[in-house]
Amino acid sequence: MSSKLIPPNPDEVMVIRDLSPNVVTFSVPFLRFGRIPIGGRGTLIRLTSGSLAVFSPVAHTAATAAKVASLGGDVRYIVATDIEHHIFLSEWAAAYPHAKLIGPEGLPEKRLAAAAQGDDPRIGTEGFGVVVNKGNGRDAGAVGEDFGRDFEMEYFAGHPNREVVFLWKPEGVVVQADLVFNLPATEQYSRVPEAERPRLGVLGKVFSSFQTTAGDALGMKRFLWYVASRNDRAGFDESVARMARWEFDTIVPCHGETIVGDGKAVFEKVFAWHLEGKGKGK
Repeated sequence: MSSKLIPPNPDEVMVIRDLSPNVVTFSVPFLRFGRIPIGGRGTLIRLTSGSLAVFSPVAHTAATAAKVASLGGDVRYIVATDIEHHIFLSEWAAAYPHAKLIGPEGLPEKRLAAAAQGDDPRIGTEGFGVVVNKGNGRDAGAVGEDFGRDFEMEYFAGHPNREVVFLWKPEGVVVQADLVFNLPATEQYSRVPEAERPRLGVLGKVFSSFQTTAGDALGMKRFLWYVASRNDRAGFDESVARMARWEFDTIVPCHGETIVGDGKAVFEKVFAWHLEGKGKGK
């Protein structure tokens, strides 16, 4: 049940941050496995057309609705950036019924199965306007004409979570879910009273050591090499190489701190083994 993973009072603990007049993040507490505080983050972007796209949406609340309204209110795209970040799609689809749902292959079936089981009332049976797969995984124009003008898209088909990564070209902002974590989740727990913040146990400390970009990021490099890319390392490397040609300085992850200003340098550091050739630098 998603209720065991997310806060019951999202507006009381949500941090709404304007990265620019066109890019907004919604950061909330989130527990991985119901135990490890990794935080969650949705991203709202106003396209040059004036329409809005929301990525990995968090709870749709009075505060998020007000922010959407302040940017014009025309939510045209609701995007699940992988097969895990979909809990709140139905809430946003109900609030903005003319929006198109976007997600990776396998997610529509996963949601239909969950809805049939009936154990999570948040998950509905809405149809997807675009299902991202190997055939269209680099074609942002398949999502929508105005979307294609503003975004680059890269589908990591071999990633365990089937990651879909986006570059918003006008401001050099990469939006992604689980390709890169950047723990600890400081911002995402900043409005939680100190006494109520979860503490890292042994499992949490081990997990976090593999999901931080700090220092030489050796743990993350090992995770990306031995876990995230193990199913299709050649395809993974090709996707990383294409991303390396993008122009960006900000990375918005779903878990942990947003990387502003030095996003490209951090990307090149954590993916060095994939960019430099098999095992070089290990």
